[in-house]
Formats: sequence, structure tokens, C-alpha cells
Amino acid sequence: MFNRKDILGIEDLTRDEIEFILQTSGRFAEVSRRSIKKVPTLRGKTVINLFFENSTRTRTSFEIAGKRLSADVVNISASSSSVSKGESLLDTAKNLEAMNPDIIVCRHSSSGAPHILARYLKASVINAGDGAHEHPTQALLDMLTVMNVKKKIDGLRVAIVGDISHSRVARSNIYCFQKMGASVAVVGPATMMPCKIKEMGVDVFYDLKAGLEGADIIMMLRIQTERISQSPFPSVREYAMNFGLNSATVKGLKKDVLIMHPGPVNRGVEIDPEVADGPFSLILDQVTNGVAVRMALLYLLSGGAEEGL
Repeated sequence: MFNRKDILGIEDLTRDEIEFILQTSGRFAEVSRRSIKKVPTLRGKTVINLFFENSTRTRTSFEIAGKRLSADVVNISASSSSVSKGESLLDTAKNLEAMNPDIIVCRHSSSGAPHILARYLKASVINAGDGAHEHPTQALLDMLTVMNVKKKIDGLRVAIVGDISHSRVARSNIYCFQKMGASVAVVGPATMMPCKIKEMGVDVFYDLKAGLEGADIIMMLRIQTERISQSPFPSVREYAMNFGLNSATVKGLKKDVLIMHPGPVNRGVEIDPEVADGPFSLILDQVTNGVAVRMALLYLLSGGAEEGL
């Protein structure tokens, strides 16, 4: 049984819960492969996507996920909401709840914003990314992507490369991969590495080649320029030379290494085009699996009937 009201972070989930979500996601992946990609599971349910940060993949996949489950989906951005007129986040959410939605999906630039909503609202809340804190649905879709290829997570070596300090994706994936039995290395310049990152049980590297040694999975991260007030490196070109993944770097890796990126991809910076589009890349698979994972979470939080699958 899945008895949670909200999905706020991977840190709160148990391994059994993660595995159950992934199993459910696998069933919904099949729905997206049908000629008619819709089931009546959430007919009569209302999902509100409340996004206060720009998004392409996450917002679109939540919208598609809700509609494929036959839910009524409403999209709200900061620019089109009363927040632009001075209304607080909590007042906005309470006014929305007065309209009796079932699930609110929230993305916000402030860490902890979805947690505040969950504390005060009766509707279920899904964290679609809060500041530099967590992005749980991204980590879950990443797990599903790896499981589809490797058939396991236990015993794998994962290297997360780039702007670790400002990345909510890094934090959620560290929690998730470790709970699923993988070992994790983080790689990047010292200026983009949290000072207490070792307390999370990861291996820390400031050299790309050393950090990628023995890796089964490589996750490249973009530089979170929107969260950085002062550049942590001399130039983008120097960063790309020292920490960008290119074809020469890939040649020294395991023959079955998998390369991932949560997007958006800055080609020529953290990853070269020939690698992003190459045979080891699972970047588009991640996008595909995002719909299945978000369908599963909407289904589980709403208590939808299995007969609708």
C-alpha cells in the first residue's frame, strides 16, 4: 500500500516505496505506447500545475500525465497568477484549494515552498523542484531509465558531474541512488561543491578523469546560472575543457557506460553534441520515462482504481 499524502522529496521515501513507484511507473509506460494514450483512471479528479519557475520537460510531462489519466488539468504560472500582484504563495494555494482540487504540483525558486503548502492544504502536493533543495520526480524517472537498461541499481557506480552546489537534481539523485544500492561520486570544481557534501556519503572528486573511473552511469548537470550571483570559474570555455564530457573522454570509460542529463542541455559546455546524441546517451529516454513516473505518482496520490489501467 502507498499511504503518503504528498511527494516532497526522495529523502523522505523508503527503498520499498521507491521500488513500488517504479513498478507502478512501468505499468503506465505501457499506456503511453498505445495508439490511444488515455485511460479513465483519474476521471473527475483535478490537478493544478502551479509553476513559479520556467520549465519545459517537467511542466509538460505533468500536464500530459494528468490528461492521459483523464484528469482535469489546470496550468498556472507566476506571471499569470495573483502572486504578480503581491499575493503570498500560501494565500494563492488556499484560494486554489477552495476550488477543491485533488493534487497541486508545485515548482518554486524557494527551498521548502512545497513543504509549506503540504502542511496547510488538504490537497496532495507534489514537489516539482524547490530551489536548490530537491527534485524528487526527476530522480525517480532517472531510476526508471537506468532500471530499464541495467535491470538493477544495486552495485552500480554513479558519477554526477557539474554544479553540485546549486543542483536539486544532484541531491535527489544522491539520495535515490544510494537508497537503491548504488555508490555515488560527485565531480566538479571546488567552487561548485557544497562544503559538507561528504556527509551525504559520496566520494568527492575535483578531477573529471579520476571521478569517472569505474562509472556505470554518468549524469551531467548544467551550470545553474539563475542561482549564481558571481561566476565560480574564470570562463565557460575553461569549464568545458576541464569538466565537459566529450568523445575523447568517453573513449576511456566502460564500454557499457550510460550517459544522462536532466536538461536543459547546454551543448558544448557540460556535454558535447556527439556525446549527447551518441549511442550511450539516455537523455531522451529520461524525458519519455518522466511521463510514466508522473502518471504513477498522480495515480498513487489520488487513490485511483486499478480497473482503470
